[in-house]
Amino acid sequence: LVLFNLVTVISITSLATAAKAGVSALTLLLIGAIFFFVPLGLAVNKLSASFPEEGGIYSWTKRFLGNGHGFICGWCYWINNVLYFPSLLLSTAVISTYILNKNDTSLAGKMDYALPFTLVALWLAAIVNIVGMKRGKWLQNLGGIGTYIPFLILASLGIYAVITQHPANSFASSSWQPGGDNLASINLWATIPFAYSGIELSSTMGNEIQNPARSLPRSIFIAAPLIAIFYIIGTGSLLYIIPKNNIDAIGGFFQAISSVVNKLGKNVWWLVPFAAICATIGRIGGLGAWLTGSARVALVVGLDKYFPPAFARIHPRWNTPHIAILVQTILATIFLLMAVLGKGTTVETAFFTLLDMSIILYFIPYLYLFICFIIFHLRTDNGQKSKGASIFTLIGLSGLLVTAFAMVVAMIPTPGSNKMEFEIKVIGGCIALILIGGIFYKREKITS
Repeated sequence: LVLFNLVTVISITSLATAAKAGVSALTLLLIGAIFFFVPLGLAVNKLSASFPEEGGIYSWTKRFLGNGHGFICGWCYWINNVLYFPSLLLSTAVISTYILNKNDTSLAGKMDYALPFTLVALWLAAIVNIVGMKRGKWLQNLGGIGTYIPFLILASLGIYAVITQHPANSFASSSWQPGGDNLASINLWATIPFAYSGIELSSTMGNEIQNPARSLPRSIFIAAPLIAIFYIIGTGSLLYIIPKNNIDAIGGFFQAISSVVNKLGKNVWWLVPFAAICATIGRIGGLGAWLTGSARVALVVGLDKYFPPAFARIHPRWNTPHIAILVQTILATIFLLMAVLGKGTTVETAFFTLLDMSIILYFIPYLYLFICFIIFHLRTDNGQKSKGASIFTLIGLSGLLVTAFAMVVAMIPTPGSNKMEFEIKVIGGCIALILIGGIFYKREKITS
């Protein structure tokens, strides 16, 4: 579970994207850890320990707010992952170019490489998880290890850089202040809470975890500090080595490693491809984790008959929700092809379009999560509020407000994008997908 949490939360592309904001990203990461990540960990910890049910965040919302809100939560959680898979793999395609030491990412901007790579990795992860958790968990475990090894390499090289060279960016006190001089750059702020998100995913498999009421909270307590350390130290290392204006939003992590390795000489040339191999495994492991976790949400929604009955089917041999996994893999393939259509489309613009859509949809369930956490502590027991209700209400409100802010920021067009096209794709796409979910829910209510 600890490795599962690491592979689902940690993203080296989120680290690089945040670093593009400059040294102020370190301030934002610290603020995000205090006002979002800690409330998130406490909310998931408490709810998973009290209600260790299959479906996790969907089941909690249905319990506290009713079937309608439960469905919206479950639908948004499931469909956002369909969008997230392509963006995850498009960035993985860029990362994999560093295995060949293609530091200029010349292959990365070519869809004739990135698209086949993405499709093969997507379906490979799907097949492994259909075969079963017994086999699929090794993909996630390797992914967790593979995710953290590149960080250890970067952190070590960052320490070496501090000793041997001047910082590539100013670390003066004024540079630590988050700025808002341009609306497009504020879009990067949404990546901070998004970078910290995902720790709730393991709770979706509550019935398949041994002693979930004990194991889930313990895994969160162990993984959360490792995640925070990854982002803060990793971002600091990257900013010390590479000027912020030169950081590639997807491959910046390896730009930093390559920069120091080139100064160290030929004896450590292998560090870049080794780190890239580990990171690629980590990203594919992350895909596997999200596939299996979100499929469990679709399974439970299917059992509640809001999705077509096929979603509730369990494979007779492998005991996995194979239909749910197949459907979301097919949809992810379609969204991937749609994202890269059009003249002038690049890996990076496709990545950001999908990322912004997934951020907005993903944080709708988070609104529900924090509301459920607040209700849990405010509900009365023999006429008395639960112990510490006021403190936990403030904690829940903190997470709720940061989530809402991130959703608003995600609606701001990215630098260099066509404003009208961005709004149509991101906001219009999100609204359309929510309405499609409403059709499923209304259809079931009518038939029942």
